[in-house]
This record gives sequence, structure tokens and C-alpha cells, in this order.
Amino acid sequence: MGIHADSWIRKMALEKGMIEPFAEGQVRHGADGTRVISYGISSYGYDLRVSDEFKVFTNVFNSIVDPKAFDERSFVDIKAPVCVVPPNSFALARSVEYFRIPRNVLTVCLGKSTYARCGVIVNVTPFEPEWEGHVTLEISNTTPLPAKIYANEGLAQVLFFEANELCEVSYADRGGKYMKQQGITIPRM
Repeated sequence: MGIHADSWIRKMALEKGMIEPFAEGQVRHGADGTRVISYGISSYGYDLRVSDEFKVFTNVFNSIVDPKAFDERSFVDIKAPVCVVPPNSFALARSVEYFRIPRNVLTVCLGKSTYARCGVIVNVTPFEPEWEGHVTLEISNTTPLPAKIYANEGLAQVLFFEANELCEVSYADRGGKYMKQQGITIPRM
């Protein structure tokens, strides 16, 4: 299994629709020329963008976070160009990009260093072979201060690993519960 460079990622995105929309280069400036947290293809991966949809944890209703019986009142929904994640808090978001992972590929997604250096940690589980959808992004503000997250800018880098053989059972084969997710997807049982 090897990690793939930008030419392989570009080919898979353009010919197979692996990433849509796809930024062929590293984008560092917005349409108006302002600096943005970079996104697009990188040396050995792809820097995805966070959309303008967020679910920020709140304790207004004294809910308990239970992955087996998740209470949607645990969140406040926000749609904005900037999301402020409260101190020592957490938010869910989704990627701008829609991914279609080939049967012989597994990805690992890591937060970008710009956010990590601000105490903002991004956790994303691997994209398994033949999984597709918008990525639900888990954003933790580990600091005692509010943290800004900029919509439509880079948040995490996806690394692509290609296997020498096809997997016996893919995410699609086993009917994975997060298949083809469109928005921010909360825990499911």
C-alpha cells in the first residue's frame, strides 16, 4: 500500500469524480484577493474545505452526550461564513467537497497545522473503500478562548493510500450507515 502524489489524485478526481468540486492547485487567495486558509491539491493529498454549516455543542437543555441515543438538542445549528466555537467546546461541520473513494483506497484525514497551532483539533475517521459522501468534520476547541472557524476555507488534509489488492468487503458492500451522507451527520446506531 502506498501514498499517492498529486498527479494520481488529480487523475482520480477529474476522470472518476473522486472529489467534487475539485481544486486542481493549492488555493491561497479568495476571489477578492484576500488570504484564505489553503485548500485544494497538495503534494500527497487534498486539503478539504469546511462548509458554512455547523452544529455547535450547547448545554442549554442539560443533555447527555450518548452515542446510542443522541439528543439533537445538544447542538445549536449555525449557517454563517464564520463559526465561533466556544472555549473547551466542540462542533460538527461538513466538507464542501463530496468524496467517492475507490474500492482499493483508504484515506486518513488530519487537521491543518494552521488550526492545530491555535488549539483547534480536527478529528475525522478514515474514509473506507467505496465510501462516498460529504465528510462530517469533528472540530474541538481545546483552548480557554473562543476559536473562529472560517467557512469555505481549508480545515483538514486527506491522505490517500492505495492497496495492492481490492478489499474483500467494502463500506458499500456492508451497507455502512454513513454512506452517501449529504449534510452534517450526527451519530447513528
